[in-house]
Order: sequence, then C-alpha cells, then structure tokens
Amino acid sequence: MKTTTLLRRDGVWTPAGPELARAQLVLVFASGQALREDAGLLSELQARAPAAEIVGCSTAGQIAGATISDEVAVATVIEFATTRVQVAVETVADSHESAGIGRRLAETLAGPELRHVLVVSEGLHVDGAALSDGLREGLPEGVTATGGLAGDGTRFAETLVVSGTAVAADKVVAIGLYGADLEVSWGSGAGWSQFGPRRRVTRSRGNVLYELDGKPALSLYKTYLGDRASGLPATGLLFPLELLSEDGNAPSVVRTILAVDEVEQSVTFAGRVPQGASVQLTKLTVERLIRAAEQAGEGEARHPSPQQAELAFIVSCVGRRLLLDQRTEEELEAMLQAVGGVRAATGFYSYGELGPRGFTRDCHLHNQTLTYTLLGERTD
Repeated sequence: MKTTTLLRRDGVWTPAGPELARAQLVLVFASGQALREDAGLLSELQARAPAAEIVGCSTAGQIAGATISDEVAVATVIEFATTRVQVAVETVADSHESAGIGRRLAETLAGPELRHVLVVSEGLHVDGAALSDGLREGLPEGVTATGGLAGDGTRFAETLVVSGTAVAADKVVAIGLYGADLEVSWGSGAGWSQFGPRRRVTRSRGNVLYELDGKPALSLYKTYLGDRASGLPATGLLFPLELLSEDGNAPSVVRTILAVDEVEQSVTFAGRVPQGASVQLTKLTVERLIRAAEQAGEGEARHPSPQQAELAFIVSCVGRRLLLDQRTEEELEAMLQAVGGVRAATGFYSYGELGPRGFTRDCHLHNQTLTYTLLGERTD
C-alpha cells in the first residue's frame, strides 16, 4: 500500500508528480466553495489517477498530517497492492430514510473478503445514528465501518459529498475495501464532562428535540448559552447533549447540534434523541480534549502494529475545533504521536463521526469526538 498526498492552492495541485495511474482510491477534502467553484479540482485529480474512485466531502477543516486548513484542499491518493475497492452511493431524500440508506449501502457492498467500509455522508439532513444502525444491520459479521458526516465550517448551510467528479448535497457514499491482506484498526476519544441536572426528553421526533422536562428545548439551550445564544447553532456545539444509559451498563453517547427552529423552539441533532431518554448537557475543556485524543491513540483496540499502518484517516468534530481554536492541531499531534509509525494522515472536521464504540466492532454515531482509522496491508 502506497499513499501520495496532494495539496491544492490557488487552483494548482502540488506536487506535480508522481505517476498515479495505478491508484485505486482518492480521498479528497475541501471547502464547499472550492468544490462548487474550482472546476479543475476534481477533473484534474481524475486525469492524474484515471483508474481511481474519487470520494470526499466539504468540511469544517481539512486535515493533512497534523496540519488543519480551511483554504487548502487535500487529496490522498492510495495505491493498494492487493486490496480491491468498490463504491456505493445512495441519495438522502428524508432523514427518516437514513437507516434504510445504511442497509442498502451495506448490502450493495457485502461480498467475499469485504474487510472494511469507509463512509462519507452529507451532514445536515441525514440521521447519523440511524445511518449507523442500518450499516450494522446490513454488514456481514466482523466487517467494520468508519467515517463521518460532511461539514460546512460554522455556517450549517450546505454540505457536499464527492463521488467521482460529481458534487452533490444529498448523497451518502460508502467505500468497500476487500482482501485478506488489508489490516484495519480504529480508535476514538471524547473528553467531555457532564454539568447541570439530568433531564427527560418529553417530546422528540427522530433527531429533532422539542421538549426537555416539558419545556421548549431551544429555550433551555439559550438559557445556558446566555450572550452566545445569538450565535446558534454554531455556539450550541460548546454544549453537546449526552444520552445517558438507563441501566448504567451501555455506554452513553453524545449528540451535537445541527440546526435550530425559532418557530418550533426545537433543536435538530446529528443523530436521533429518543422520546423518554434521560439526558444531560456536557461541556468541554481544552486540556481534556487534547488528553482524550492522546488516549485514543494509545487505545488497545489498535491493530495491526503501527509499523504496518500506512494511512490514518481522521474524522474529528467541528465542536472540538471551535473550543480548541488555535490549539486544534495539538489534538492531531497528540493522537498521531501516540499511534506512532503511521506514514500519512488525512481527514476532516465534521458534523458527526462514525465508528466503533470502545472495544466493540459495531459502527455507531459519535459527536464531539476525535476518531481515526488506520489502514495498511500485510507485507509478509
């Protein structure tokens, strides 16, 4: 497995070489504006890697190594030695179809020697939790899935997904990776902490929350945000919602805000918030976020050994970036240093992260979490 990182500044991909004709996959991440307005961004990639599947999305920041950028587009060109690549695409017409989309993608890709699935989804209209449910239901036992929901900076206006040279605002793309030589591992770290009273979801529908303890959800968020309430939905990322386990045995999950509705006084999250669920607001601190990223890289779920990992595919949350601000790259550095030995890193800041939870292999929606996937091929 070989990787080549290309960066696009001022309409030019660099470096100009090397030969990429044998590459099977290109992961590309850029701002929504660049994907809409830079006509050569994708066509030039396709010309340089004519046999490759091109998949990517708009972001809340592009990752190249331990560097993050809003202006520079990043493309990682991958040439596998023996691994086969297949791509499946579904259209998001309604968020309530998200589970079905996940199942169909999984069923399309299911086949002999399927080892892993990378997922890139539009980020505003999909229910990421339901999407991950569908993936779990449709994938063969033992096959993992990781990825994320596209971003749009802090604008929350439009997210875009790339498939080939096409750019669309309503797609989910899944990449199937097949072959006995492929080695995959993963990890994640959050770092949020609870505050305030526990509350009950008294009215919700899918990923739209209307009431907590019988009171309008948006009004409650505004109470906690104070002067920052005018910046919603972006400032709501600083106070994600934790769904608590009722029996204490299952791990809790965090949900982050995607949109607010002043008329309905509702809050839309990246994944469903079940009616009757017990929830609690959370907050984040810079030091806890960076330490969580480091601990993710130290996770025992990692395999193969770092020496066999060619690429780290990183998806982290826009909310983490807002809080970390100028220290954002520190979480990337901490994670990569803890992993050790990886030759290249790419990815994006997202509106939701997809991947296993803890030491399980099942795909779930994460929010406010740094996730990574290590890819490599056996050489013996």
